[in-house]
Amino acid sequence: MMLGVGKRTLAGLLVGTVALAACKSDDPAAPSNNPPTGVTATSLGATSVHLAWTAAASVTGYILERAEGSTGGSYVEVNRPAATATSYDDTGLNPATVYRYRLAAVRTAGTSPFATEVLVTTSAPAVVNITADITTNTTWTSTSVYKIVGFRKVANNSTLTIEAGTRIIGDFATVGSSLFVLRGSRIIANGTATAPIVFTSAQAEGAQLPGDWGGLIIIGNGIINRSGTVNIEGTGTSTENPLIPYSGGNNNADNSGTLRYVRVEWAGFAPATDAELNSFTFAAVGSGTTLDFLQAVNGFDDAFEFFGGAVDAKHLVSYETGDDHFDMSEGYVGRLQYLIGFQSYIQNNRPGVGGVSSDPQGIENDGCNGSGCDLAFNSTPFTVPVVANFTLVGPGAAGPAGGGFGMVLRRGTAGHYVNGIWARYLNAGIGYRDADTKARETAGILTIRNNLIAQTPLALQAGQQAYDIGANAVILEQATTAASLFTKLPTTVRASPGVAGTTAADFDWSLSAASPARTGGLATFTGDLLTRAGAFVAGTAYRGAADPAAAKWWEGWTYYLRNQL
Repeated sequence: MMLGVGKRTLAGLLVGTVALAACKSDDPAAPSNNPPTGVTATSLGATSVHLAWTAAASVTGYILERAEGSTGGSYVEVNRPAATATSYDDTGLNPATVYRYRLAAVRTAGTSPFATEVLVTTSAPAVVNITADITTNTTWTSTSVYKIVGFRKVANNSTLTIEAGTRIIGDFATVGSSLFVLRGSRIIANGTATAPIVFTSAQAEGAQLPGDWGGLIIIGNGIINRSGTVNIEGTGTSTENPLIPYSGGNNNADNSGTLRYVRVEWAGFAPATDAELNSFTFAAVGSGTTLDFLQAVNGFDDAFEFFGGAVDAKHLVSYETGDDHFDMSEGYVGRLQYLIGFQSYIQNNRPGVGGVSSDPQGIENDGCNGSGCDLAFNSTPFTVPVVANFTLVGPGAAGPAGGGFGMVLRRGTAGHYVNGIWARYLNAGIGYRDADTKARETAGILTIRNNLIAQTPLALQAGQQAYDIGANAVILEQATTAASLFTKLPTTVRASPGVAGTTAADFDWSLSAASPARTGGLATFTGDLLTRAGAFVAGTAYRGAADPAAAKWWEGWTYYLRNQL
């Protein structure tokens, strides 16, 4: 009896022990999804920051984000460091700029909250004064700022190489300070979307004006249609700024180098009427030269001007220029595709650099004009560019009465203008002038096809040459506003700096869902257009500079600032 009771008691004790053992787990507690610790940010100089942190437990990686400024602004992802990483160097930053960083840990269970943000200020770079011409192969690095003092030349068949992220300023004290790349020399300026190369004013932000410095001028060995000695406009004003010829070239395949992701801001110089330096001047530049992803901002005269030659270009942006966004003449036969031009007003220039233009246009093309036009407007080679997929928005009533045309063709010019948009022009989409220009149409080397004209009273300037816009699919939609064509376009541009100044982020040139420009493009080229377009320019089913199915190519590297009301 006692033995039986003992067995039951022992069995009960054993069951209880097993039950207690089962309640006690030998597995470790699951790690908390805590943010990383020990995050620090240290400036490595003018354009780089070193991030470091303590290794976190059980991570599969990290997410590192950056914002500009001590407050506000949106964070963007910079990198996804590996699980084993405890540091990262962020490069291509702006000098003397405050940045904020935050780091999150990625685990199988999910992503942790971000660690407390850390702030760091990049150092101000050393300023290198360029006071002499460049006559040997030279490299400018992003760790310095280069000040162009006077009218400096890249000469003697030398090459100037400029690193991505480099900043170049024009000397304010020497009016018209400019950089010339002379015939036989080259410039290799390869910026990136995250680290563009910037030529700009030496003045503080908010104090800049168009004409704070001269601009970037490239002179090649290409062909123009003027005989004799023809000099770069704006030169010959002093011994410091002697006359520089660009005539006499014989090689339209000449190579003057590469410009890629380059901005020119607050440039221009006009010592005399019709003698101006532009933001970008391409004089007799050959097709061996590479031009891609370039922006002119707040220039005094033209944004991009092509005098003869055959250089091709893609992805050109002009925001707020004093005269024409795109100007071609003197036998230019290059090809341009994906162009954006935006104008909200005509700015006041820096005093002493020239007067404000009375007739700014979106595109202004000439055949031959001035000395050396031996056959007047019939001088050859004719100006016959291919200009495709352009988006040009004018200032409307804010512009002068003498301008206000999306495009002006005159003085015997030719060319093919296709798949574009002109919007918000005061007078007309197209100014089609003089009999010599009309003769190019008759010869089959001038066409205007598959373009949309919006928020503009007329397709063609009254009293000038006739053109069959219907047969060429040039559509006028007077009641369609410029703003309705695009995903985001500021209808009221706000002056900066200010609490809510307009910035580049306020422009999204993607076509809106209901935009009539989504269709109506010329997808298949024929005839002279096909021959001249070659493999460089392809037809599109849409009109304008933004492919609805492609990335927003203008984002991240372009700039906008308006500091005048």
